[in-house]
Amino acid sequence: MSTGREIPGDVGKALESVRVPSYVIDADGVVRWVNPAAERIVGDVRGRLMTSVVAPEERLRARKHFTRKMTGAEQVTDTEVVVIGADGGRVKVEISSVPLTEDHRIVGVFGQVVDVSEASVDAPPPHLTPRQAEVLRLLQRGASTDQIAGELNVSKETVRNHIRHLLRALGVHTRLEAVAAIR
Repeated sequence: MSTGREIPGDVGKALESVRVPSYVIDADGVVRWVNPAAERIVGDVRGRLMTSVVAPEERLRARKHFTRKMTGAEQVTDTEVVVIGADGGRVKVEISSVPLTEDHRIVGVFGQVVDVSEASVDAPPPHLTPRQAEVLRLLQRGASTDQIAGELNVSKETVRNHIRHLLRALGVHTRLEAVAAIR
């Protein structure tokens, strides 16, 4: 805490009991702790790389946010992500995460799942590259070229190139057709 005082009580025990799915990832990207609520969604993933818990098309973005937190470039992330559920299915969740510090040094990431989509999420077509699948996911959310560029941290021209390649891969001519083609 910024006041220099310790948090009273047993925070660890409280986090175990809370119904909000929560997790801790260490500086190497390994899941070190999940509470029972998170375990109900993804299973016991302790000891696994965080990228093994997210869907393949989400891995690059997950690594980017993790790296930005570990370097101090990003303080808070609130984002939707598709994770691999305990049953092997795909589950859309909204995650809020922050860096964990110890002695003024970033040592990992703490996160909570703030919303879980009850409906399972279909996998993107298998012939798409991870980047094409990521662009398609953003198009499904109605993101503009500018928004996609900001999310992926690339130029608008690079986004246009990704969209052209995606449309070609799906055999369609417009963004709307691309979204409709996978439904």
